[in-house]
Order: sequence, then structure tokens, then C-alpha cells
Amino acid sequence: MNKVGAIVARHWLPLVVLNSVVAAIAVFVATTSVREWTSSAQLILPASSSNLEANLGTLGSLKNSDLNFSPQLNPLKVQQSILTSEALLDATWLSDPQNKPGDKPRDYAKFFKVAPQEQTTIMRLTVTGASPEVAKQRAASLIKAYQNRLNELRRVNNEERSQFSRKQREDAQIRLADAQKALAEFKETTGLVSSDEQIKGVVQTLNAITTVQAQAQAQAQASSDRAKFLSSRLGMNSKRAIQSIDLGENQDYLTVRRRLTEIEVSLAKLQSTYTEAMPRFQRLREERDALQQQLQGYIAQASGNTQGDANLTASTAGRATLIQQLVLAEGEAVAQQEQANQLTQKIQQLNSVLRSLPQNQARLFELQRQAEVAEGLYKGLSAQAQQSSIDAFSAYPNVQVLDPPTVDAKPSSPKTSLIAINALLAALLGSAALVLLLEARNPLLSPKDLHAIEFPFVVSIPRLKSANLGLKLNTEHPAEFQRLASTVSLQPLKNRSLLVTSAMMGEGKTTVTLGLAIALADLGFRVLIVDGDFQRAGLSSQFGQGHTSSIDNKFIKIQPNLDLMPTLPQSGRFMDIATRGKFERSLADIQSTNDYDYILVDSAPVSQSTETAMMATIVSNVLLVIRPGESLRNPVNDSLGELAQHSAKLIGLVINAVNTKSVPYTHLSNTHLSSETLVKT
Repeated sequence: MNKVGAIVARHWLPLVVLNSVVAAIAVFVATTSVREWTSSAQLILPASSSNLEANLGTLGSLKNSDLNFSPQLNPLKVQQSILTSEALLDATWLSDPQNKPGDKPRDYAKFFKVAPQEQTTIMRLTVTGASPEVAKQRAASLIKAYQNRLNELRRVNNEERSQFSRKQREDAQIRLADAQKALAEFKETTGLVSSDEQIKGVVQTLNAITTVQAQAQAQAQASSDRAKFLSSRLGMNSKRAIQSIDLGENQDYLTVRRRLTEIEVSLAKLQSTYTEAMPRFQRLREERDALQQQLQGYIAQASGNTQGDANLTASTAGRATLIQQLVLAEGEAVAQQEQANQLTQKIQQLNSVLRSLPQNQARLFELQRQAEVAEGLYKGLSAQAQQSSIDAFSAYPNVQVLDPPTVDAKPSSPKTSLIAINALLAALLGSAALVLLLEARNPLLSPKDLHAIEFPFVVSIPRLKSANLGLKLNTEHPAEFQRLASTVSLQPLKNRSLLVTSAMMGEGKTTVTLGLAIALADLGFRVLIVDGDFQRAGLSSQFGQGHTSSIDNKFIKIQPNLDLMPTLPQSGRFMDIATRGKFERSLADIQSTNDYDYILVDSAPVSQSTETAMMATIVSNVLLVIRPGESLRNPVNDSLGELAQHSAKLIGLVINAVNTKSVPYTHLSNTHLSSETLVKT
């Protein structure tokens, strides 16, 4: 903190100027900024109230939630974009109180801000103006223009959607009619209605007909075998047997026989398809039985009305019976064979139908699916048209004013507190930057800067209560001056003379010179102080001798064993003295004529005068004084370099005005000054 305070103290003037400028700018901004008032209002988006739900068949169902915005789309952001659109601002500008025809500001949008509230359907609108009336009227104009714009967008959107939906519905209706027509024609052509049930019925019918066909084939075979047996017993076929009993020319007999054969064939057909309980089947059986009796009567008449018996005889009666059985057996064989053939054709047809069913079934499914999709699409478009007509605010809802525009009595800007905070931050940051810049150009001396320099001894002097030590000679001096005097007395000084200097002003060089002189005098040495500052003559002025030239060898007695050789402050005076050798001869005369143990020369700062470096060629023993928090790196380094160029001998380093109560005395002989030593001091 001490270092920071020292740095700030060094640069107080630039800091004061900088902070004054910042304060002036803040005051200027606060007094010249345009005052603005803010009007605020709240808008709310009501929730949709439509409850449409439509069944789309195979496509599922359609609810009103399917027609709302996508989850990735925020309705409030859409409304915010509409509120801040250029078209809406143009409409608002037409009714603006500050409207100038054809002179709309480019930054007119900055007066309007829309902020959607999170987790709600509320938007907050803030509008600024040069007066409360202007701000309120702008907000009202924007809300009115916004509602008109929503109505316009809603109307246009509804018309476009209706026109598009009408054309889509017409196309969908045509596709549905085509699909239903193709399905009906296919069903009519193939007779396929329910494929699973039809396949099951065809298989059952096929099994039944196959069984009946096998029975008919077996019966036909049995009747044929019986006829062959009877023919072999009679030794003739049926035709010859009939002719033998004079029936070959009987037309009635032949007619009855043909009719009997037809009935047998019809009965066989009905038996393969229907049950015997069918009325038609019963009538045909009764007609068959009657024809068989009539046929038997013809045969009996032809055989002399004699009933035959079961045994084969050569009599007429027995032969007639066999002929009758032969004729009946042949008729039954023909009828049963015809029945078997018809059943075989039926079986072939059913097998063909059964083989074509899978293909027809696939085609039926495809046509049904097309019809269902077309129907679902038509229903969906119809539902969307209904939704568009019921909920006209789906895309552009009817935004309602939750809170009308209100204006705070106090202006919203400029905010003096914000200006003050910004000014304070600018002052702090600017001050820090300025100090860093100045310190970077000429930083304070640090222990590392002197670490590589050899000093025979280093002595620290605490901060004195009074800097004007020369005016208080009776004051008890710190013990550090006694230590410094003792250390100096142990050094082998050429001509017993010592040049006390510093790199820059304010480091306490004159105070250290006077303190060291008094301490040497207290040790019993006779000491002469030479005021070698030919520009300021600080010591001479302190003791009231500002008009006396040092060349005149007029000494001032300060106290016992301590004298002062004053000088006259005059620019360029030392250059004349040095070039003529007067200063060197004056010191030689003093040393030869006066018995002084030590001659201390208080010179000007090395970095601010060329006289000190020239004195160092005469008084080669140099005691350098530095002051923490005051000494700068560049002047000290330059001063050390200049002294080294003039072959000066640094016999010691005095660290003046150290802010510690007790600093240990350190006496180093031909050693390096360590950074730890400087830190302690």
C-alpha cells in the first residue's frame, strides 16, 4: 500500500487532470442528454378453443392439436417479429406526434421494444418518447396498427388457405370416386367379396362335389356292370332285347325311356348341389318313379302281361323281366355317368377359381387400400377446411391488450446513477491505465535494479519528523546517523573528502549531508560542509547565506567542529570555476590551511546537472542517497552510469526515509547489495 500511495503521490497532477476531465464529461452528458419517458403495455395471446376431431379411416384421426404450431416454433417470437416489422413501424409513424412528412428517422425502431415473458403468453411492450404524451400515443398507435395488421394477415391467410383447400378437396374427391369405382367393378367381375369366407366355401364345396362325383362314378360303373351282366345272360344287347319283345317300334316306350333318362340326369345334377329335401328334387323323384312304372307296364304288356321272377328262365315272362332290368340298368348307367362327368367339370371349375383366388385377393386388397387412402385424404382435407373456417385465428391469433399503455411520471433517461457509475468506472480504469503508462515510462526503483551493483556499505535512515534538520541543530538525531558517521570514519577516503549526491530532487540528499556532518562532529571530528549546489544553494539558503560566494572562502560556523562553506546560486557559475581549476585549488587550500578531518560536498542531483559529474572527478569518493517511493529507476541508472564514466568511487549507499521503526544497521565491505537488504530497508 505504501508503494501504491507513493506512486499515486508522484502522479497526482495527471490523475487530478484526468479525473477532472471525466467528471466534466459526466456532468456534460447528464445536463445535455435528451430526456425521455417510457410507456409500457402488456399484450396476451389467448389459447385456441377449437375442439375439432375427425376420423380419417386407415390414416388415423385428426385433432385440432395437429393443426397448431410446431414445437420448434415459438408463437411469441412470431408476434414479436410482426410488432417490430418495418411495415408496422411505417404505419405507426403516420400517426406519430413528431411526424414530419417524408422524414422518418432511420433509427425509429429504437423507440419500441418487445419482450416476451418466459413461461407465459404475455408480451411486454415499451415505447420511449420525448414527453409522456408522445410515449403514450406512440404505444397506442403501435397497438392499433398491430391489431389492424393481424386482421389483414388473418384475412389474406384464410382466403389463400380456403382457395388451396378447395382445389385439393376437389382433386381428392375425384380420386376417391375413381378408387371406389375400380373396386366395385373388380368385385362385380370376379365375384370376390370376402376372400377368406369365399376360399373356405369353395374348398368345402370342392370336397363335397368330389365325394359326390366319386359316388356317381361308382354307381355308373355298377349300373354298367349290371347291364353287361344282364346282356350276357340274355345273349343280346338292350336294343336287340327290346326289339325281341316288339318294343323297338313303340314310340311311346321310347319317349318314356328318353324322359326317364333326362330325369335321372337332372336328379344327378341336383344331388351334386342340393340336398334331397329340396321340393324340386322330390318332384323329380316322384316323376322318375312314375315313368319307371309306366316303362315297366310297356315291357309287361309287350311280354304278355306276365310278371317275371328273379330267376333267369327261358320263358317269356322271365325274359321280359330281364329285359326290363337291362333297360333300366343301362339308363341308370348313362345318367350316372353323365352326372359324374358334370361333377368332374364342376371340380375343374372350382380348382380354377381356387387357383385364381390369391391373385384376385391381392388385387382386391390393393383396390380396397387405395379406396381407403383416398377416403382418408378426402376426409382430412375436409377436416382442415372445417378447421380453417372454425378457427380463423390459428396462424394470427387475436392478441388482446392485458394492460393499456401507462407512463411513469419520472423520465426514464438519462439515468444519473448510471452516468455516475460509468464516470466512476472510467475514472478508476483511466487512472489505473494512466499510472501504468507513466510508471512504464519511468518506474520506481526496485531492489532488483541495484542487485548487481557493489557498495562497500548500505545504511538506512528512518523517516524524520522534520525535513529541515539544519534549522534544529539541537534536536537529538537518530542513531542511524551515528552509525553512518561511524561507518564513514572507517572508510579510507582520499583527501578525507566525500561527495554526497542523489539521482534526482527530493531524495533527502541535503538532509543526509547535514545529519552525517553533525554526527561526525559529535564523534570529535572537525567537519566542513561545502554547498556544491551552484544552482539552488539549499544549505546556504537554510542558514541565511544566499548572497555569499563560496570562492571567497568565507566559512560559517554552525556548531563546534562544524563549519559551512556557502555558495552563490548562479547559473553556469560552476562551469567557469571548474574550467579554471578554482574549485580544485580551493579544496586543496582548505585542506592545507584548515585542519578539517572531513570535507562533505553537498552537490546537485546527478540527473539534473552536469556539475555533479565534474565534481566527481575532483572529489572521487561518492555517497549515493536514494529514497523508497521517490527514486526512479531510469534517473538512478543514468546517474550511476554517468558517475562511472567520470571514474567516481561509490563508497556507500544511504536509503533515506524508510517507513520502519527499527531498521538494523548493515555494514558490508566489498560485497554485493542484496535484494533482501533493500527490501528490509
